Amino acid sequence: MKHIIELIVQLLTSWGLPANVATNLSITILFIGLTILIYIIDLILKKIIRATFTKIAHKSKTDFDDIMLANRVPSSMAQIVPFILTYKLIPNLFYDFEKLQGFIEKTILVVGIALTIWGLRNVLNSLKIYFKTLSFLKDKPVDSYIQVFMIFVWLTGVFATVAIVSGISFLEFIAGLGTISAIIILVFRDTILGFVASIQVSINDMVRIGDWISFEKFGADGDVIEINLATVKVQNFDNTITTIPTYALISDSFKNWRGMDESKGRRIKRSLNIRMQSVKNLTQADILKISKIQLISEYILNRSEDINTYNETHAVDKSLLINGRNLTNIGVFRKYMETFIEQHSAINKDMMIMVRQLQPSAQGLPIEIYAFSSDKRWANYEFIIADVFDHMIASVNDFDLEISETPVFTALKK
Repeated sequence: MKHIIELIVQLLTSWGLPANVATNLSITILFIGLTILIYIIDLILKKIIRATFTKIAHKSKTDFDDIMLANRVPSSMAQIVPFILTYKLIPNLFYDFEKLQGFIEKTILVVGIALTIWGLRNVLNSLKIYFKTLSFLKDKPVDSYIQVFMIFVWLTGVFATVAIVSGISFLEFIAGLGTISAIIILVFRDTILGFVASIQVSINDMVRIGDWISFEKFGADGDVIEINLATVKVQNFDNTITTIPTYALISDSFKNWRGMDESKGRRIKRSLNIRMQSVKNLTQADILKISKIQLISEYILNRSEDINTYNETHAVDKSLLINGRNLTNIGVFRKYMETFIEQHSAINKDMMIMVRQLQPSAQGLPIEIYAFSSDKRWANYEFIIADVFDHMIASVNDFDLEISETPVFTALKK
């Protein structure tokens, strides 16, 4: 390079230009010429590499090369040769200007670090998109792992830039960071916590993308759409997005509905409050009336025979209804509810079916249905519950029972 500059200087001085002007002009001419040459080489290499990648992408069965093309990975690869040429040639133009030469070398190295970070970012983005297309990784927090690598790349790039600018070797600079490690930990506290949390979430299989979770503390109730290093995004059922810190998944309590999705049914657990004053023993007239209900007619017939046999055997005085054994309207209604649930087409018969009486309270006597719907889809599940309880509420009067309601007192005007 020095020899070429001297030849150009000799030519310019022969034309009558002063030596210092000829030197500066020759450096300028070579600088512009090399810049144009490197730019042309960069364009040619980009076209060649992009065309090669495109041909490979068309022939290959995997989508990874197409994803790399979309993320401009070939363009990043094409910049390697132009960068090497720039670093080897441009600083040599300024061999007579040591400070300027050193400044240009450092500037080119810093630009090279930036290009490297950008190229690795494109590669990591391509890997992230590709991994999400794989069935066994689709529900894993891929974003978290990619972000960890990206943070490592950025930190390495920043440290290398500072080391180059300051003139300290990279290893010496890294060794010196030990003295400020506490500050680094404080600055990157959330990132470190998020990284540890994302690993625990993945290893323990606590949350997957697509899971329905309920997190009352953050007002989240919906599907997980993204898990990254710092946050978990939940799309609520009203289509709003709630952002939860990743480490909150291991530090706080939340509900994951995946078990319900993977089971054979979705639980129905709801009760009716019966007014206790309406509960009574059944007379023969009541039994005759209720025995016309087809679902429990056979049950009432068999139970009535058993009760009558018992009362006759023990010589029970039935002049008072309370004596001996009796059918009650609440007991018969509970049996009716159970039989109705067992025969309902939308209830999973292979899972538990139970109608039980709960602890009485000021609101009445709760009769609870505990069963599982075959259809787990939310809209259909709600329809099944409504269908069951519509029927139950409408059937209460047939058993001379009343639904307990909290009384509303209205102030009367004097």
